[in-house]
Amino acid sequence: MPKYLLVKHYRGGPEPHRRVPPMDQWAPEDAEAHIAFLRHVGELLRESGEYVGAQALTPTRTWVRYGGPEAAPVTTAGPPPESGDLVAGWYMIEVESHARAVELAAYVSSEPGPGGEPLYEWIDIREVMPEAPPGD
Repeated sequence: MPKYLLVKHYRGGPEPHRRVPPMDQWAPEDAEAHIAFLRHVGELLRESGEYVGAQALTPTRTWVRYGGPEAAPVTTAGPPPESGDLVAGWYMIEVESHARAVELAAYVSSEPGPGGEPLYEWIDIREVMPEAPPGD
């Protein structure tokens, strides 16, 4: 069965269905309801046997690149100037088809936001490449 990564974003993706403030500006009960929904999704995926993994991420990030054979790695914080994209978290699922991945992503997209209203956020679906063939 194919595996898919369902990626949630703090920022980035197509134009949002509706704009909402950052989660740290939500009422505490709205943030709690949102997190409870995401945990519920994990439970549903475990029950169906489609769960591989999931993780939420903080908005803090560090970019790293090779500094050369005689240098330390080069680092910089934050998103690069040309992109505001920032990953919030992900689910790894193993499902029968791309159609099922779309169905699950749509459900995740219905998560509650401020005031309990669904966010209808974009969820990025990425199929995991099959393992590379062994070398000769």
